[in-house]
This record gives sequence, structure tokens and C-alpha cells, in this order.
Amino acid sequence: MVTRIALTGLASAVSVVSLTLTGPAGAAPALPPGIRPPAGHTRPLEWGTGPLTVAALPRITYVAHRGGAREVPENSMTGLMAAYERGTAQVLDFDTRLLRDGTPVVFHDETLNRTTYLGGEVRGLDAREWQGVRLRPKDALPGSWRSERPPTVAEVLDRFGGRIVLMLEAKDPRGLDRLAGLIRARGLTRSVFVNSNDPEVARRAHRLGLLAQLWRSARQLRTDRPERWRSYVDLLDVDHRARDADLVRAVGSGIRRVWAHTVVTDAQRDRVLALGCDGVITDAPGRLARAAQRGAQRAAQRGARP
Repeated sequence: MVTRIALTGLASAVSVVSLTLTGPAGAAPALPPGIRPPAGHTRPLEWGTGPLTVAALPRITYVAHRGGAREVPENSMTGLMAAYERGTAQVLDFDTRLLRDGTPVVFHDETLNRTTYLGGEVRGLDAREWQGVRLRPKDALPGSWRSERPPTVAEVLDRFGGRIVLMLEAKDPRGLDRLAGLIRARGLTRSVFVNSNDPEVARRAHRLGLLAQLWRSARQLRTDRPERWRSYVDLLDVDHRARDADLVRAVGSGIRRVWAHTVVTDAQRDRVLALGCDGVITDAPGRLARAAQRGAQRAAQRGARP
């Protein structure tokens, strides 16, 4: 059942501030046909002749969690596009759920209440009814944002697939086969991480030929033995609030990538990187990138002094 929540004023057209993040040294190859970077945008990753894959990720990777939920409306097409154009993250993260008819859509919660003008369960709608859902941007977000329909997973894959690495969480494991079909049909099996908190779902994703990501809470990491998952987990996603010893054990598990969530401050980022994590999943990719740039500029200035 879906109930309507009273509308407040809708935000006006989106305001996007262009930010840059310097990429690997050397000239980048030509962009794929028909793809053009925004003005003033420096790509953080190199382009090849085919879809961009995880092989192009830098040594330290930044992920825009839900598109950067402290900077843009979470899990919105406009928010994901803003994060992509700003270039402050090399990976775009979004959540997925299933509608009543099996359509995978981009949404975090089980219900519509928190982030839209409607109420009720997401799984209570079909694809036609989904057309009437409108996101409710938070008042605290910087800039002005319009209300828009949450996208389907197919729409996000079509917009960004192969242009930037993607990370999607399978909130409803029943939809894993459907997600795998969408990813495979677009040739993106090496370009999209499929995330879950359940090791068995990660194992299933691996068997389906997908890049398997497993996230764990600080409490879970106290008793986890991550080395047991290294044969099928491509990315271990750890809670930054975990104890030092638990993060160090995760880093030493043999799993190739260990990224920390959900980081929002410089101190949190610096700690997880110092403990060996090689990625940061953040709600504020723009702010962390700007802070990193300022730090690099200050270091360069100190080095230039006589």
C-alpha cells in the first residue's frame, strides 16, 4: 500500500559546482566515441578502447557513497551525474531494490517514506507506478536540487556503465540473477562491484561471474575471519569504526581490495589508510578531495621554500 505525504516546495534546477581531482601522470588516451568530459574536468582514471574496468582504479580509490549523500540527493540520477562530473571519486555507489514485478530500481530503504513524497513499501509498486515516485531532496544539502523520479538500475547502467566503475548493493538478494543479467548484457562484469553483507550472496555473485563485494560492520569484524572469503570476494568493505586490530586483520586477509565505509572526515580517512586500507567510501567525496588538494598544495609550498 502506498500513501501520499503532503508536498512541500520543490527545489529548483540543480546547481553543480565543478571540482577536479588530478589523475595518473601522463596523457590520457582518447575518450570512447560520443563521450566528452565536462569543461574544466580532469578525469581521475585513464580511458581505454572499451569499458572502463577495475583494472584502471588508482592505488587509493575514492567512492561516492549513494552518490555522495552529504553533497547530493542520495541515489538520484542527478546526484550520480554531479558526482561523476565533479571527478572527486573514481567509483559511484548506489543501492538497489526490487519492485513487485521484479524490476530492479535504485533505492536504499525498504519503504518510500524517508526520501520521497510517498509512503509504503518499495516492493508494493510495479514499474508503471514507479514512474510517479518523486525524491524529496534534503534541505541541508548544498545547492539547489529538483525533485525527480528515482532511476531504475538499467537506466544507471546505461548512463554510466563503462564510463566509471560502479558499485551497487543488492538489498534484495532475490534480484541477484536479474542484476547479473543486466550487467552481463552490457559487458560490465569487470566494471561493477556487487555488494552484500551476506558472504553467501557474495559467493553467489562470484559464481555468476560478477565482481563480489562484501561489507561488514565493526561488530561483525570482531569475530570475522576474512581470509575464508578470499577465494570469492574481490572487495572487502569494512566499517571505519572497527578496532585497529580488526582492520589490520582484514587488510592482511589476502583479499585484493579493502575499502572502508562510511568515511566523512579527514581524520577517519587518514586512520584507515594508515592501517592499510586502499579505498575510502564516503558521503562527502568533494569535501575530502578538496582537503586532500589543499594538503598537497601546502606540502608543495613548504618544499619550494628556500
